[in-house]
Amino acid sequence: MMTTSLLPALPDFLPRLRCGVIEFPVHHMRGGTSTGLVLHAASVPADLALREELLRHLMGAPLSGQLPGNRQITGLGRGAPTSNKVFLVEVEQHAGQPRLVSTLAQLAGGHAGIDWSVNCGNMSSALQLWGLDSGVIEALAIGPHAIDIRNTNTGVITTSRMAREPDGSFAATGIPGVPGSFPRVDLFLQQPVGAKTGKLLPTGKAQDKVLGYDASCVDVAVPMVIALASQFGKTARESIAELEADAAFMHAIRQVWSAAGQLMGLRRGDGQPMSLDELGRSETIPKFCIVGPASGEGNIAVRYFTPQAGHASLAVSGGCCLAAACLMPGTVAHDLARGLPAAGADEAEIAVGIENPAGILDTSIVARQDGDTLAIRSAAYRRSTQILLRGHVPLYQASPPLKAWLLKQL
Repeated sequence: MMTTSLLPALPDFLPRLRCGVIEFPVHHMRGGTSTGLVLHAASVPADLALREELLRHLMGAPLSGQLPGNRQITGLGRGAPTSNKVFLVEVEQHAGQPRLVSTLAQLAGGHAGIDWSVNCGNMSSALQLWGLDSGVIEALAIGPHAIDIRNTNTGVITTSRMAREPDGSFAATGIPGVPGSFPRVDLFLQQPVGAKTGKLLPTGKAQDKVLGYDASCVDVAVPMVIALASQFGKTARESIAELEADAAFMHAIRQVWSAAGQLMGLRRGDGQPMSLDELGRSETIPKFCIVGPASGEGNIAVRYFTPQAGHASLAVSGGCCLAAACLMPGTVAHDLARGLPAAGADEAEIAVGIENPAGILDTSIVARQDGDTLAIRSAAYRRSTQILLRGHVPLYQASPPLKAWLLKQL
């Protein structure tokens, strides 16, 4: 599509050869409290093995097997799950309008496995800016501009909205966990219920007893296990470092999320049920959190796990899931949340503030009570984004098959 003078020239999405080394084009970006790469989907190999090898090179993940303690000093990953994300993005036409199509690859510093099963709400906030900066979607006129994003991992449609100021800059905001003010993005998850399981309550209950712990299994934007902090001897106000240093606690929550994952019927990418061992090793599903009473201006307090590692703030997909659970009578979150109105028969937008280690995540749920069910139309959250770097990454150790594919693209 045509761009305007507000945008740089359309970059070359093809690799290049420089000093005998093939270099691959990337946007390294921050979206919310996550960082990672955004790549044009057409620029990566269609063959899954070659595609995954390319992503491991770019992020500094192990090329095979396990590498505990890997600091990813050979790539752009930063060790934590929140900084090991790669989005492959392209544009499609839908109902006469362009929309972005996103596919997330979740990598890990300590092993070569790549998870293609989930979306990332934080990094999704980088995609509209990527599209504008790279020229694959039209430049903004002055004022607000929205574009839909269809995520292939989950099928969820998100509407991303940014605004251009009269001087050509983007309207900016600050968010918890990110110092300073950066381009503001409002994201609306459309029809987010059952993103992975097809059900609002995958177990059929608002609350289950899992290995002796009270927990609610909810699937809004992402499948998540919500447990009472007090039953683990916690308050949901501890630092993440303190929680991760408690080996007995980390062992207990791993057992709970694994057992709950089986109750939820979570499946691998090939459609087969995940085993307890697979759930215990999973980097992505189910998400897990402990909740407690709010101590400040929020409605509830949370400490969130991805699930293997504690989150420095709160993933927005998990935040939207928890916000929905706060409005659902019978869940452990509803019983703890304070100051929230009950959903009525008429659809309304209800704001939910969630206290987390970085501050308060402001979310809103557009829903109505339909008999015994909360009918959720959308879940919204506000993020900020920035481009950390745009350029080319040299691939020093590309395998002969990957190198051959890349050379054909020159």
